[in-house]
Amino acid sequence: MFEWEGGPPPGGGFRDSPRARRMLDVREVYAEPAALASPRGRQILAGLPGVPVTEVASHWRIPSLHGNEGNIGRWTRIKTETLVLGVRQSLATRPNGRSADWIAPGASNGCAMACAYCYVPRRKGYANPITLFTNIEAIVARVRAHVRAQGPKREPNQCDPEAWVYDIGENGDCSVDALVCDNTADLVAAFRELPTAKASFATKFVNPDLLALDPLGRTRVRFSVMPPDDSRLLDLRTSPVTERIAAAADFLDAGYEVHFNLSPVVLRPGWQRDWAELLTHLDDVLPGRVKEQAGAEVIMLTHNQRLHEVNLGWHPRAEDVLWQPDAQESKRSENGALNVRYTRGVKREALARLRELIAAHAPWLRVRYAF
Repeated sequence: MFEWEGGPPPGGGFRDSPRARRMLDVREVYAEPAALASPRGRQILAGLPGVPVTEVASHWRIPSLHGNEGNIGRWTRIKTETLVLGVRQSLATRPNGRSADWIAPGASNGCAMACAYCYVPRRKGYANPITLFTNIEAIVARVRAHVRAQGPKREPNQCDPEAWVYDIGENGDCSVDALVCDNTADLVAAFRELPTAKASFATKFVNPDLLALDPLGRTRVRFSVMPPDDSRLLDLRTSPVTERIAAAADFLDAGYEVHFNLSPVVLRPGWQRDWAELLTHLDDVLPGRVKEQAGAEVIMLTHNQRLHEVNLGWHPRAEDVLWQPDAQESKRSENGALNVRYTRGVKREALARLRELIAAHAPWLRVRYAF
């Protein structure tokens, strides 16, 4: 069970707590005019009294943030203190077929956490604070229309046996977004009324405010976990792994489906021992009701030359394990970026070994897919 640090905040909400403010203490806002004029934009700014606002033509093109190499040394400070408000232009829903059936148009881009392997900064350049999209009504309406157009799911697949699964947090973390606004709450509420579909999002941050959203089983939370030593090096500013695991039962009892992302799997000396210990911990502490419904995604590390260079400027120790040219090969991603991943042979052997570790230490953990 999640424990409040120093007791619950006076207002009763986690977003008002000291812990939440350490994660996100907004001191400057960049915003498109249309975002400022929207109801959600006004709601966000009402919660940030006195914070200066700079109008920008596009949330993608802010010279003082994007492409400014001098920001590397302020990587985490920018994430803590800067917020961008924009209007999402593309409302397309893309097919996925791995973690989810569909990738929904996200309500945010970027994150206040600082995972050294995160793919989102690769497109932004030198700064990656949260961008919240304020046209949430249009996003929700498009998702509802897409779900209804699919009709009932005709055949089970690895995403879900019965429901169409929509990833609502591809480029951000919905738990952190909920510290600032109700975009996550609005999406959870929308799927609560869609009996043929489920929302899904991965998170590395435990936000107890989400326990009050009453998802009625229509939202899947995927807690991302990795060995604690890896997390302390690579998952900067996230909730401790043990805390994410401890929150699973509370979220299940609050009406969420709870799965786990074993992600990313980083190959370095001792990785098999440490993953065995993590899986044993899962088996030891999770109650039976969580194990009975849990599924897992296994995601091997994918890295990127440009992100490697950025990380050398603010967190070079991470690159000691992330950048391994002798074990990695180039891969062109769907968006055209040149990434690196473990060679096919290395990846194949590692996945086989991890499946063996799961079978030995957490045999109840059903692997939905491994990538």
